Amino acid sequence: MIPSVLTAPAPGWTAETDVVVVGSGIAGLVTALRCRPHGRVLLVTKALLDAGSTRWAQGGIAAALAPDDTPGEHLADTLTAGVGLCDEDAVRALVTEGPDAVRGLIDLGTAFDRSSGGGIALTREGGHHRRRIAHAGGDATGAEISRALLAALKDSGVEVIEHALVLDLLKDAAGRATGITLHVMGEGQPGGVGAVRARAVVLATGGLGQVFSATTNPEVSTGDGVALALRAGAAVTDLEFVQFHPTVLWLGEGATGQQPLISEAVRGEGAHLVDHAGVRFMAGRHELAELAPRDVVAKGIMNRMRETGASHMLLDGRHLGAAMWENRFPTILAACRHHGIDPVTEPVPVVPAAHYASGGVRTDLYGRTSVPRLYACGEVACTGVHGANRLASNSLLEGLVFAGRIALALSDDLAALPPAAEPSSAGPSVGGARADGLLAPSARGDIQQVMTSYVGVLRGAEGLAMAARELANMPALSGDVQPGVEAWEVTNLHTVASAIVAAARRREETRGSHWREDFPERADTSWRGHLVTRLDGDALTTTYEPRRAGRAEGDRA
Repeated sequence: MIPSVLTAPAPGWTAETDVVVVGSGIAGLVTALRCRPHGRVLLVTKALLDAGSTRWAQGGIAAALAPDDTPGEHLADTLTAGVGLCDEDAVRALVTEGPDAVRGLIDLGTAFDRSSGGGIALTREGGHHRRRIAHAGGDATGAEISRALLAALKDSGVEVIEHALVLDLLKDAAGRATGITLHVMGEGQPGGVGAVRARAVVLATGGLGQVFSATTNPEVSTGDGVALALRAGAAVTDLEFVQFHPTVLWLGEGATGQQPLISEAVRGEGAHLVDHAGVRFMAGRHELAELAPRDVVAKGIMNRMRETGASHMLLDGRHLGAAMWENRFPTILAACRHHGIDPVTEPVPVVPAAHYASGGVRTDLYGRTSVPRLYACGEVACTGVHGANRLASNSLLEGLVFAGRIALALSDDLAALPPAAEPSSAGPSVGGARADGLLAPSARGDIQQVMTSYVGVLRGAEGLAMAARELANMPALSGDVQPGVEAWEVTNLHTVASAIVAAARRREETRGSHWREDFPERADTSWRGHLVTRLDGDALTTTYEPRRAGRAEGDRA
């Protein structure tokens, strides 16, 4: 049973704005800044402004900035990585608008690393045939981009509420978004549950990695945006394609929570993947070896672990030298040394871990979802850019480019929208929906263990069926649960986990980051399409839609 609204106290306060943006990563910050000229903007974020996934981005942001590179080549690499499921129109928008969007970040004060000649220093990552990854601070790109955007936010006139967990979408009698309910935690002001009335709502809530036991995602990444969208009646797409980053620092058996990432850029600079006998096992498995797309490398690592019985593989970058590690990868070097590993003198133990959701809330090319006046951007959204597997360093670019597209759409849409109407209800039973089904906070570990055991890198029918049964039984086991932050987060995790499992069970093939041991081949004749999930009553429904070859710029989701 999936709740169609979260049980919560009635809102004790109300705020009004033109646009409310939920999330403060690159997608949320750029959307807020770009929408500000068109009206009042309120940005709400779950923790502190800089606590989202953007600040953890190490490798960089991809764009065709080099003289010998072109948007066409970037498009080709993205389509290849997406294994036949990318929306080519969306990818074309990304790669053609990307270079100017990155230059816009520079104009805002982002200090990318420079080459000896003064140009932007570019590196390679997996799946790219060119050096097109701009980086900052060696391996602290996300932190630098976040710093520059937050500095621009200070004098922008954008209002901000921190420590705010979004709960549900408010809608009018016609089903249009009219705002959100949210709960401001502890340090935030004003306190408690409240309602924000707005003419447009933009979800930029980030990822869902905390649905697994081990992930590169921060603690705030509990799938809140996808769960809210499902409860609001929006379509979500491609949730089965959860990307596992191939090289996450192995901290031992049973390690849980956020794990240190070893950026793909380390391999881009020449580090090799080896097994415990020193064999470069990716050589011969793909033309790009260690720089193959992430799904290929993750599968290569898992296969070698199964073949040798090892608990992890090794990333050997000793030949890069101390200067390279200290100047190019200072953050990674410090993290490794903190855990007792010195990459300068020894190989780094690595293993795949949950990293990025290629699917999410389905949007058109301007961020519009299937719910009128609700937009989505960044990792929470499915724009069609990533297909079955995200190309390295396209995530920051997607948030940047499509945030600008949402702002462009809202420059027109807001002019045509009247002030937000009163919602049909601002309480816990919006539009007569049920207000039950909260899970006990103690279920968090159970959800993560189920997903890690049965829905990880390698999946099969028996394990997925077991995952579905165990997840379906959890609400009945929770009993009477009082509303609160932990219960709301766990309920969101359960909703998202159930949706991922439903999609993974339906897709009976191996494609991109979805690897079925019982269906090991790609099936282009029967599965080159998308799985669309909606909440129907208290149950999720997942339907197959054949892939469209392309769509016009103005087409709705």
